[in-house]
Amino acid sequence: MARPGHARTPPSLEEDEDEDPVDAMIGRTGCLAQHRALQECMAQRQDWRHCQAQLRAFGQCMERRQRPRQPPPARHEPAGD
Repeated sequence: MARPGHARTPPSLEEDEDEDPVDAMIGRTGCLAQHRALQECMAQRQDWRHCQAQLRAFGQCMERRQRPRQPPPARHEPAGD
């Protein structure tokens, strides 16, 4: 018998098809438009080398979103004796 709180129901197939977990994660960063543009270019061109502009735009967007989350470098303040 399963312990309380351990009963999990697998997601239905409809839920799996509705939203890709990667798209959901990228959507939370605010870079979903850039990601979709990159995916569209890749689907059309079939070669990432032809999608450098989209790749840079997506990378720059992700970098801007991640910068504030990084803790500032520790500062060493002189002792005030």
